[in-house]
Amino acid sequence: MPEIDRRVARLRRHRRVRKSVVGVPERPRLNVFRSLHHIYAQVIDDSRGHTLVSASTVDPEVEGQCQGLKRTEQARVVGKVLAKRALSRGIKRVVFDRGGYLYHGRVKALADAAREGGLEF
Repeated sequence: MPEIDRRVARLRRHRRVRKSVVGVPERPRLNVFRSLHHIYAQVIDDSRGHTLVSASTVDPEVEGQCQGLKRTEQARVVGKVLAKRALSRGIKRVVFDRGGYLYHGRVKALADAAREGGLEF
């Protein structure tokens, strides 16, 4: 039996998770995408299909803070910056969409930092 492509398996898990996780205006969805070197997070209103707030390690403001840090620490910085930006836009409660990734490592670090920053989920 051929080995299942990891990317395909993640996308399958993501589709399964997205059946129950939907962002509405009162409680938008906090989506996470992680690549090998970077991590990206967005707060999305699915009813309109708009990104309300975003932060990532390629963001100029965040990139400076991430110099010399390990990837888990970079995810923490992204989570804190995202929470700060969301609170400034009046977003306090979100639903967490782990994007098919295990709730572990960088994804968990980002989520914990966003909670510390004031987001509720």
